[in-house]
Amino acid sequence: MSSKHLFYRGSESYEVTSLAGLIRGLLNDVNVIKGHRANTPFDYRNESHSIRPARQKRREQFVGKVRFALFDTHSQASKKLLVATDKNVFASLNSRTGDLFWRHVDKTGPEGHIDALLMYGQDAVVVVGNGRLLRSWETTVGGLKWEAVLDTGRLYFVFQAAALIGVQDFVKYVAVLKKSAISLHDLSSGSQIWVENLPDSDTVQYQTIYSGGNGLVFVLGFVPSSHIVIVEYKIEDGEIMKKTLDLEVASGFQPVLTSTQPNPAQPPLAEFFLQLSPDHHILLQLKDDLIAPLRDFNPSYLAAFATSGEKTVAAVMTPKNETACSINLFSADTGRRHLDTTIIYHMDPNGGKPNRLYVHAFLKKDDSVGYRVMVQTEDLTLTFLQQPGRVVWMREEALADVVTMEMVDLPLTGTQAELEGEFGKKADGLLPMVLKRLSSQFILLQAWMAHLWKLFYDARKPRSSVKNEVTIDTLSRDEFNLQKMMVMVTASGKLFGIDSKSGTVLWKQYLEDIQPNSIFKLIVQRTTAHFPHPPQCTLLIKNKDTGLGRLYVFNPIFGKKSHISVPALPRPVLQTLLLPVIDQDYAKVLLLIDDQYKVTAFPSTKNVLQQLQDTASSIFFYLVDSSQGKLSGFRLRMDLSTELIWEVVIPTEVQKIVAVKGKRANEHVHSQGRVMGDRSVLYKYLNPNLLAVITESTDIHQERSFVGIFLIDGVTGRIVHEAVQRKAKGPVHFVHSENWLVYVYWNSKFRRNEFSVLELFEGAELYNSTVFSSLDRPHPPQVLQQSYIFPAPISTLEATLTEKGITSRHLLVGLPSGNILSLPKMFLDPRRPELISEQSREENLIPYAPEMPIRTEWFINYNQTVSRVVVYGLDIYQTRVFPSKQFDVLKDDYDYVLISSVLFGLFFATMISKRLAEVKLLNRAWR
Repeated sequence: MSSKHLFYRGSESYEVTSLAGLIRGLLNDVNVIKGHRANTPFDYRNESHSIRPARQKRREQFVGKVRFALFDTHSQASKKLLVATDKNVFASLNSRTGDLFWRHVDKTGPEGHIDALLMYGQDAVVVVGNGRLLRSWETTVGGLKWEAVLDTGRLYFVFQAAALIGVQDFVKYVAVLKKSAISLHDLSSGSQIWVENLPDSDTVQYQTIYSGGNGLVFVLGFVPSSHIVIVEYKIEDGEIMKKTLDLEVASGFQPVLTSTQPNPAQPPLAEFFLQLSPDHHILLQLKDDLIAPLRDFNPSYLAAFATSGEKTVAAVMTPKNETACSINLFSADTGRRHLDTTIIYHMDPNGGKPNRLYVHAFLKKDDSVGYRVMVQTEDLTLTFLQQPGRVVWMREEALADVVTMEMVDLPLTGTQAELEGEFGKKADGLLPMVLKRLSSQFILLQAWMAHLWKLFYDARKPRSSVKNEVTIDTLSRDEFNLQKMMVMVTASGKLFGIDSKSGTVLWKQYLEDIQPNSIFKLIVQRTTAHFPHPPQCTLLIKNKDTGLGRLYVFNPIFGKKSHISVPALPRPVLQTLLLPVIDQDYAKVLLLIDDQYKVTAFPSTKNVLQQLQDTASSIFFYLVDSSQGKLSGFRLRMDLSTELIWEVVIPTEVQKIVAVKGKRANEHVHSQGRVMGDRSVLYKYLNPNLLAVITESTDIHQERSFVGIFLIDGVTGRIVHEAVQRKAKGPVHFVHSENWLVYVYWNSKFRRNEFSVLELFEGAELYNSTVFSSLDRPHPPQVLQQSYIFPAPISTLEATLTEKGITSRHLLVGLPSGNILSLPKMFLDPRRPELISEQSREENLIPYAPEMPIRTEWFINYNQTVSRVVVYGLDIYQTRVFPSKQFDVLKDDYDYVLISSVLFGLFFATMISKRLAEVKLLNRAWR
């Protein structure tokens, strides 16, 4: 998994996790719920009757950008749709609903890359890892039948194509085409039959391969801007017969051949598509060694072949207008158009253009050809259509690669806004204030009565007819401010606004002019707390044409672009800083530092610039150049220029910087110290400017490898602490929070994963209990360290973050197995003693043991595995966890009726006893 982080926020009692890589955030808060589903709401399941919302478990599985898709034509009633994606996923979808039948996730990176997908009957053949492996799968249940290793001795054997080969009405072989060679393999076992070199492979670009149907294998290629080449191989003896066909092709665009073969056991079709430009296709026919054009499609976005029975058709997508495209069927052998076969595809105005077309053809009762299509767009939306353009289902596969996200409070309701208005306006006097309060209370009473009437009205209806759909119009803050808007940014450049309660996609926006897979920075500059000002988010993106940064400002609740002036960024941006300085509209100021160390402020009003000049002496930032091993600290001057104040250089010939992380700005520390067993206090070293720098050795020898840890003050550049883990190597995952640092590495000597924890303390006396200053630190902190053996590899690591920092800290550990472990921080306490004493018992310290346990009850995703994710990744998962247990939440078996009856009984008994006592006292007074 790539270096993506868990995202987790929470409250002291109600904590919710959301996995959106393992989920690019686990979110948890009295103010935060995180969840997500691509198109439809998750199923709700009530598991408790506490005063807080019921426990929820949600998982949404994705596959990613589709590279290959095949419809199962073995049976007319089959619903299988096989797909292979860029996320190294091979899966089977239900073509009627879009749901997953099964899914296999291969290794990350080039080793698991799926190169080709073939299907014959109930078997699917997949080529993996740039022609490294050949696998056969049973498509009904997704079981692996066999696996064969292809010839990888020659590095120039770059994979090109694969095809099924038939002999005498039976499919018996699989042919694999690489840049310079072709190999033939047995379909039943994967064993290699023969391998041969391709002629003129240095000048001819071979692209396509298919079966001759009579013991021949055809290979198609072309010489750029010259002619097409067809090479025939005989299966028996490998004899080659070369044919060259002249066909002039336009320069400036690399032509693409699209051919088809309905049945590998029969001679192939002589028709194929040649794409001459991005919107120009030609249907060609090979006959008597001559190529003749059958039909010219200009303009045309996409073209694809489909076969049903003995009929093969060509589907072509052409533009209809600016918002719609038409898809029509044409006869593959004549190029004639089939009447009444038009499908209208309406493009999403907030989405991308179509870039892939997959066709499923079938025979109707009148022997005519019907078809369905699956369209993939640039923003990775899969849309399944049938005539005349009805959308059967959609999948937002862009959510398989979320790179960053933020949780935004929902807007106030009308009654809440009315109450907020009391504090935002100046009253004329006592009487107007009283009248305003009475008016507000009357509005609240009306809203409460309307709510009661709705509950009564819905109770009379059947449960199936009561709809509680969440829409933009019905979005409002709930009683505990638990429901949130989840703003997600994907690698394809698509933005999503998702309701955290139901997982419904409420809005989406595709940014066409951004560079895909670039680094995004999402900043919340203004929340909904500043009514009537709308919330404001700013996204720093990179233009795909210029490569320069650009600011995109939008409303996170409705997804609409804000029409406010943004500064131009003529130079690359190196660093961004969100300052506590706000403008007159309560928007926080964003500072952007370019490669010339010049500062740009947004917004940049006169008031903001004046505030920046006043606070410039307290604004510091740092830059990291990992290629040179350099960390540089800067200070902002009053004229808004920058000044270099410190620099730390780590020699790159010895070690390289792999990660730098500071503390989270929204982190709250509940206690400045911890109480010892003897009732003394050990005060924490709470430096908000502390940077954790992780380095790895550049020495390739295993016995000399090491991992280095540097704790550097970001204001002064002073190295507070450094440590070295010898005979260790990465990848290193670490968490930096409060006064501690936890990191995970691979011990190459003992071949195991290990945890190490560092905790920093000031000692028994607190230097300054009110203000921390990096410029006034006379004594270095005390550092405690311990290490532990962890019995499993780790994909990612993060710590819980709660609203006030009261609850116990947990480490959220993403495992490659798909499990998410909530590990209590108390197990990673460097003060765990080897021998128990009275003081350690008083502190509830756990005795030290080198092996870290993994308890099954710590898995917060239960029996639902989450592929490569804890927060952002291939899947999204949400559940509710309690790091400090449910100390302020009523239990599931709480007896409301009994307790309420006892309370009412005691109340009436008290009133009766009071009356009897008064009568008794009165009678006594008259005696």
